[in-house]
Amino acid sequence: MSKYDFDCVIDRHGTYATKYDGLDQMFGRHDVTPLWIADLDFAVCPDITAALRRRIEHPVLGYSAAPESYWQSIIDWQKRRHGFIIERDEISFVPGVVKGIGLAVNYFTSRGDGIIIQPPVYHPFRMVIEGNERRVVENPLIFEGDSYRMDLEGLQQVIDREHPRMMILCNPHNPVGIQWDADTLREVARMCARANIIVVSDEIHGDLMLGGRKHIPFVSVSDDARRIAITLGAPSKTFNIPGLVSSWMVVKDPDLRRGFYHWLEVNEFNAPVLISTIGAEAAYLHGEDWLDEMLAYVAENIKFVDAYLRDNVPGVKAIMPQASFLIWLDFRSLGLSQEQLMRLMLEKAHLAMNDGSMFGSQGVGFVRLNVGTPRCVLEKALENIKLAVTEQLEA
Repeated sequence: MSKYDFDCVIDRHGTYATKYDGLDQMFGRHDVTPLWIADLDFAVCPDITAALRRRIEHPVLGYSAAPESYWQSIIDWQKRRHGFIIERDEISFVPGVVKGIGLAVNYFTSRGDGIIIQPPVYHPFRMVIEGNERRVVENPLIFEGDSYRMDLEGLQQVIDREHPRMMILCNPHNPVGIQWDADTLREVARMCARANIIVVSDEIHGDLMLGGRKHIPFVSVSDDARRIAITLGAPSKTFNIPGLVSSWMVVKDPDLRRGFYHWLEVNEFNAPVLISTIGAEAAYLHGEDWLDEMLAYVAENIKFVDAYLRDNVPGVKAIMPQASFLIWLDFRSLGLSQEQLMRLMLEKAHLAMNDGSMFGSQGVGFVRLNVGTPRCVLEKALENIKLAVTEQLEA
């Protein structure tokens, strides 16, 4: 028997939600169903809102310090869910995963330095690199069969040719939903360690493993990885609390960590705010049952999408994710330009989804679909895709 109701449709308009109130700015219209930015349409675990409410009801909201119980909740969660052992001095608060990447880029690299990414990949990686006047070095994934794999041979080639200073790894990968296996991660670590390349591993989707799979933290796979890894994570995607901005960073190697953490501290980049610590601690202490039920619901949504497309829209394929609530949809068989595809989805299907090309040129012909929404909303969206595609093929 389910304890939580993920079928409930919640009106989020007027709550300053980017997903809804940002539609006009992002898509030029608001009369569409938002299935784009990676947050969930589900009510958060009641224990989180209860903890926040208790604190906010206190009449004084002064300067606050993170209690030791906050740090311990992260440490215990990682050990329990992933077998990831973290010592207290290895962990730091950061004000968002992308901000954490930006901080690492600014501390460890200089203008003109090369930084590796693996497109199609989360678009802020490129934005952070270019915006800070560093060079994007691409090591594109290889589409093979019904999914993707890393081009390890190509990775070695770009390392030898471009001499990059850093690599930004997405593990699990967004948007394609792959949890990289230990052997692949170990080989990445070997190549990067030999070339003194720091690997910043974005593992924000690590708690969202599907089908009983296990998350494999990059830093855990070898001594090489431990020496070069900066790991970033957060409860935001896990528990649908991105508005609280409570991310964390783990750096195992003391030589890599010492100067960096001191720099974070003196600039107060590592100072958590009140609601960040309260919400995160409540999530890690009390949200496990909610998360397990949510993942089971999302897994059924993913199966529903796959079955629906196979039965009703055979020209569109779902790249089945191993983690997260995002599906990479392949529309290439329709033979449309990316502009035509996005116009079809927006104007005919009345859906706001992420344009695949924003993840790199390798995303042309693809769209990213967020299925973290009630099933009835998802079913209507798929019906709209069917009608739009059928109309396009008959035109």
